[in-house]
Amino acid sequence: MNSRIRAWHVLVGTALALTSVWAVAQDAPESLLPKGFEEPTPTPTPAAAPAAAGNTAAPRAISTPMVQPIPGTAPAAVDAGAAIPALLGQGGLTRVPTLEELERMSPEDFEDLLGNKIDLDMPPQARRSMEQIGLMDDSEGGLPAASLGSQNASVVEAALAANQGQLVSRWGHILLRRALISRLAPPAGMSPQRFLALRVALLLRMGESDAARAVLQDIDIANYTPELGDQAFETYQRAADFTGLCPVFSSVGSLRDDAQWDAAKAICEAFRGSGASAMAKLDKMRVHGSMERIDLLLAQKYAGAAGRSRKAVTIEWDGVTTMTPWRFGLANAVGLTPPDSAMADADPLYNAMTALAPMVGLERRAAAADHAGSSGVLSNAAMVDLYGQLYSDPEVTGDWQQRAETLRNAYVLEDPSARFSAMQSLWNGANGADAVYARQVLTAAAAARIAPTKDMEDQAPALLTSMLAAGFDSNALAWSPVVASGSQGWALLVLAAPGRIRTVGASPVNTYIDADNSTDKRRSAFLVAGLAALGRIDSSDAGSLSGQLGLGLDSSTRYTAALDRAAANGDSAGVVLLAGLGMQGDDWHRMTPRYLFHIVSALRTVGLEADARMIAAEAVARA
Repeated sequence: MNSRIRAWHVLVGTALALTSVWAVAQDAPESLLPKGFEEPTPTPTPAAAPAAAGNTAAPRAISTPMVQPIPGTAPAAVDAGAAIPALLGQGGLTRVPTLEELERMSPEDFEDLLGNKIDLDMPPQARRSMEQIGLMDDSEGGLPAASLGSQNASVVEAALAANQGQLVSRWGHILLRRALISRLAPPAGMSPQRFLALRVALLLRMGESDAARAVLQDIDIANYTPELGDQAFETYQRAADFTGLCPVFSSVGSLRDDAQWDAAKAICEAFRGSGASAMAKLDKMRVHGSMERIDLLLAQKYAGAAGRSRKAVTIEWDGVTTMTPWRFGLANAVGLTPPDSAMADADPLYNAMTALAPMVGLERRAAAADHAGSSGVLSNAAMVDLYGQLYSDPEVTGDWQQRAETLRNAYVLEDPSARFSAMQSLWNGANGADAVYARQVLTAAAAARIAPTKDMEDQAPALLTSMLAAGFDSNALAWSPVVASGSQGWALLVLAAPGRIRTVGASPVNTYIDADNSTDKRRSAFLVAGLAALGRIDSSDAGSLSGQLGLGLDSSTRYTAALDRAAANGDSAGVVLLAGLGMQGDDWHRMTPRYLFHIVSALRTVGLEADARMIAAEAVARA
């Protein structure tokens, strides 16, 4: 490293010295007078006639004044030839650049010229530990740091890598996100970088780009591996934060060598002040066809926001029929809305990206919130805040302004029936079952404000579903005297009620089964599975009802065996990761009662009973 630093110093010193010599050569004074007005050239004084040969007088001594030069006023002569060999040697440069080349070089060009990266070491006390990585420990709501200590590394890797990110349960999504951002130590046999890369990748597949970025920023960039570099690139482009990559390029810019990486490096170069050079590089890539035209045009438009290039870039979407995170992130960042032709078959994850993007217009974010709310990306508070912005923005008109006013009415109208009607209007205006559930998340706090009365018994199931969607279980429990035994409202409360409750008998469960009109009586199956997993029904009754409905709760698979084993070992993080693996799917019809039983039971065993209750209640509400 010392030799590279010496080479750097010699290179810079030589460049400055050569520049100084060139400048001195230009320092001769230049007359500002017009021609003809210059001072006349002095007439040479005629030489004195030689003395006569006969003159023998002794010569007189003529004194010459001596002026001592002031130290440092005259520039020292530079022997460039002597400096060059110092640069050219083992571990040095292959050639010395010209002055013109030096002027055009970016920091990355200097690194390439030196042949390696200069390491700027941090003092040991300033470095962050790699032993535990995450945002919160168990005292802040996270999971215990050492909970994966007894887990097999291959099982953890499989649970993280095989999960596609889309879960049937909103509460399962929330719990899995909580585990992934917890300050955890990797299992034995897995490097911290590999463990972090797997976690970040799963967060991105879940649509949690903000959480992924926050976890990624918990380690020093110097500890990045090529795999982490890939995840960092995916994270920042999904978050539409391309300048967030600039510190990565400055520290470990050689992790990758591909067109997108180089284009992003050019963007960072523009934001460091070399706009013309950056635009020239992007132009060259476009001419050579390194990337598709739309991708490079978007990059140029983003880079043009910095510097003084002042180059107009027109984005033409003609012929673009697919969407990528690169295109979507850059389009959002420069204030463009991708066309419908490109979004027609786009992944639903782009809705989560839109809902989280602060630079996107409010109406686009609100439309995307129906997906982000039902999946668990957005909380009730985040959705209410978004609708509050819609209400207060005078430029928002039409349907979205009306919806924002309707939500306000759900909070402030005096008549409880009128408030319920406002909520119902929002639910009925949603498109699809997931969007309806998202609107129930939106109205959860308003539903919790309605006092339980017998007059609203028929509305209780919808109100309870809305409350429990955001975790208002204590408010929901106040409706216990109102709902009838064996009804839908009763089923939600016996699953979601906090604390210890009296064991439920088989009679009200059979009443519920008889009235259940869901496909294949899935609600009843989930109710029995949830009650058995939470220990809220007698084991003999659970076995009888399981046989009646053909649930097979007592059977086992390799997956359920691994889940039960992690629960028996007290491995809360392992249980959550395996639970997330078993809850994959786009609809509750993808979930089996047997898997629900084992998941809820395992969560309860490791102390995550509140999450277990919410998942069980959500299954009955959404089946």
